[in-house]
Amino acid sequence: MAFPVHRPRRLRGSENIRRMVRETRLSVDQLIQPFFVIYGEDVVNPVASMPGVHQFSVDRLVPQVKETWGLGIPAVLLFGIPEHKDSVGSGAYDKEGIIQQAIRAIKEAVPEILVITDVCLCEYTDHGHCGVVSEDGEVLNDPTLELLAKEALSHVEAGADIVAPSDMMDGRVGAIRGALDEAGYSNIPILSYAVKYASAFYGPFRDAAESAPRFGDRRAYQMDPCNVREAVKEAQLDLEEGADMLMVKPALAYLDVIRVIRETFPHVPLVAYNVSGEYSLIKAAAQMGWVDGERVMMETLLAIKRAGADIIITYFAMEVARILSN
Repeated sequence: MAFPVHRPRRLRGSENIRRMVRETRLSVDQLIQPFFVIYGEDVVNPVASMPGVHQFSVDRLVPQVKETWGLGIPAVLLFGIPEHKDSVGSGAYDKEGIIQQAIRAIKEAVPEILVITDVCLCEYTDHGHCGVVSEDGEVLNDPTLELLAKEALSHVEAGADIVAPSDMMDGRVGAIRGALDEAGYSNIPILSYAVKYASAFYGPFRDAAESAPRFGDRRAYQMDPCNVREAVKEAQLDLEEGADMLMVKPALAYLDVIRVIRETFPHVPLVAYNVSGEYSLIKAAAQMGWVDGERVMMETLLAIKRAGADIIITYFAMEVARILSN
């Protein structure tokens, strides 16, 4: 007896069939919108290397966050540009710093939205590195931990819901967890930039955050793009220190790493950061008419989800939310 020929195309013949059998789906519930906050009033500075992205003063940021919440996006991620920088990044843990002001303003206007804060010193130091630097230019791990813990605590005291250390110093998750617990904030989750590569895809972000290093680079503390096994080690260490969620950054060139982390730690929420360079490449090609920007955007985010990410940080979040709502 001959068996009938199976034809996969039978399940591709109409949009309704395709929609019904899809394996991977995007949802606004899985998106985080990043914002850059700067001192001043009525400031909306376009970032030349990131079309559609701006630096906002707090008064102009709040309406953006309201719109984000109105689109159904559950969380924002904040990066601050201080008024003054110094060698130890004191603006990062100043109780009246730009991020602390932004958190309070957002929580007053949109209390329901989750405010996640980037915990790092690079935007706040005059040398542009993520930690304390010695006289001979070495980024010092252990002296940096105390400052990162102070920064995280100041964010939480201002009202942050989640803190996200991105500096890649060894032991920083444990230092932050200890400081938060000691201050009575044991219920605040830590989203660790556990797997953060020394990537060329960060270029536009450094324009937006005004955080490019004044000397050297960050390869001594960010991960070598050649390594995957090291990513598992980094993630394991952060979980042991108290991380509640893991992040892989960047996303698109590291889909294999996302898959490995997903399979190694199946019960831990996994976040992928669709970084500035990934965003800007698509935007630039779309402006030139070389690609269909909307379709490439959606295909890119679906690839990140398909690789195993539960949540995506992306500058496309509001744009995607508008598409999904139609």
